Amino acid sequence: MNWLKTIAAAVVLQAAAFIPAHAQTGWDAIEKAGVLKIGTEGTYAPFTFHDQSGKLVGFDVEIGQAIAQKLGLKAEFLEGKWDGLIAGLDANRYNVVINQVGITPERKQKYDFSEPYIASRASLIVRGDNDSIKTFEDLKGKKAAQSLTSNYGKIAQNAGAQIIGTDGFDQSIELVLTGRADATLNDRLSFLDFNKQKPGANVKVVAQFGNPEYSGIILRKGQPELLAAINKALAEIKADGTYKAISEKYFGEDVSS
Repeated sequence: MNWLKTIAAAVVLQAAAFIPAHAQTGWDAIEKAGVLKIGTEGTYAPFTFHDQSGKLVGFDVEIGQAIAQKLGLKAEFLEGKWDGLIAGLDANRYNVVINQVGITPERKQKYDFSEPYIASRASLIVRGDNDSIKTFEDLKGKKAAQSLTSNYGKIAQNAGAQIIGTDGFDQSIELVLTGRADATLNDRLSFLDFNKQKPGANVKVVAQFGNPEYSGIILRKGQPELLAAINKALAEIKADGTYKAISEKYFGEDVSS
């Protein structure tokens, strides 16, 4: 009878090989394990970073924890570099990625996204005492501090600004504050974070450009139950004020729209 057991075992193993990966890592399996595994960078303040004590904190970290709580799960964060973060979904390292991932047509071809939970726009930032720049048209002939490789720099250049190259947001703001640049065009969320950290800084937003860009929670396709559960949890934390409280903690205002 041993040969019968051997054949039976082989059949079971062969059948298991044809079970889709998502069937083993989908909503039922997540509920059973009691853990929502979340991929994140851990080096991207204020969304996901380590505080002075080494604890993982940030806007996206608290959003992930709040969603997991609504689902009756424990949030477990697995950190990785941005370049391989989304690819980690394919390897089943985690169930979702929460890391201010922009919702793009290219990504939507391969992955599913939750409803948007972050909105950002390109913002025109000047010194608080600058009254000569109020619109993007006013940039013509003015000096704009911009990272040379960013889309924001291209927008400023198209508006007729003279570009002063910088290494990023912090240097751009510094040039505006010191008067070496008239303005910088940058991400609204970066400005809100800066303003939260340095509320007395002599800078202001005078205009915003274009339609908002949205970020969402990203997960593998073929998991409709998990996607529905995440969207339901997102709606609940927005409805009960949890989202607003987290948003105001890190940005000083609601950044959902």
